[in-house]
Amino acid sequence: MPKLRILVAEDETNLRDVLCLQLKHAGYDVIEAADGEQALELGIRNLPDLILLDVMMPKLTGFEVCEKLRASFATRHIPIIILTAKAELTDKVSGLEGGANDYVTKPWAKKELLMRIKNALDWSRQQRAASPLTGLPGNASIDDEIKRRFASGRPFAMLQADIDNFKSFNDHYGYPRGDLAIQSLARILVEEGQRHGENTFVGHIGGDDFVVLTEPELAEKLGKAIINAFDRTVPTFYDPEDLARGHVEVPNRLHVPERFPLMSLTVALVRTDERVVTHLAQLVDIALELKARGKGIPGSVLVTERRSSSGGEKQQEDAA
Repeated sequence: MPKLRILVAEDETNLRDVLCLQLKHAGYDVIEAADGEQALELGIRNLPDLILLDVMMPKLTGFEVCEKLRASFATRHIPIIILTAKAELTDKVSGLEGGANDYVTKPWAKKELLMRIKNALDWSRQQRAASPLTGLPGNASIDDEIKRRFASGRPFAMLQADIDNFKSFNDHYGYPRGDLAIQSLARILVEEGQRHGENTFVGHIGGDDFVVLTEPELAEKLGKAIINAFDRTVPTFYDPEDLARGHVEVPNRLHVPERFPLMSLTVALVRTDERVVTHLAQLVDIALELKARGKGIPGSVLVTERRSSSGGEKQQEDAA
């Protein structure tokens, strides 16, 4: 089982070294940040299991970092413990009001710090229903977010993405490299989602299947950006000889080698402002139908369906 990952954001080198040493001895994987901007960047990029956040840091304070992390769907569920030298009640309250889960006052007691970290991680596992591979919200959280958007009455768009020819890649290279490919797609979805709109939610259905929820007017541009970023990344996962051939060979059930193309990406786009969709199951059914159609098209593809809310003539469009 992989180690839980903790991001330690502390600008004082000596204190950061002590914290990292204590956490590593406790069995955690540790990422270090020396200022607020770096903490924010590493938090979004690495999606750690917990963030230990100093308050007084250069560039961005711990409170500001906490606020920005809580504003993003990708990082809003990560437990945050504020680390502060200030013992005043107002500072502790400010951290909790800003979205922190807990606080520890410097100088800290090692046993207390580790217990607070354990409690925050236990709480997070119970609350998030997150994917253990990517750290992204899982099926329960995805369903809740879709229902919340339906309940708001505002139109939204859903992009459902999965990797073509992933099974053959996984069979050929093994699960560790397959996991890296899935994690790479997760990072692309988060990064492009952040770049294309603040109100973007990214969830991991499981395996190589993902969901992105965003504003309707941003969806097509976002889908194309995701595909372009994924296609640029794909060659890095293959051995040079397979990349040169443009395929991998995997034995079938009869042990006869079969050729499979390099991985590509199918993205199905459903917009609730272009079609009357009122229920989660209906939304999923439409996306699955579009995705099945996209799977029959070679290479990476964005498949959309455009139908007027009055039930007019159906039009479908594919965009690479």
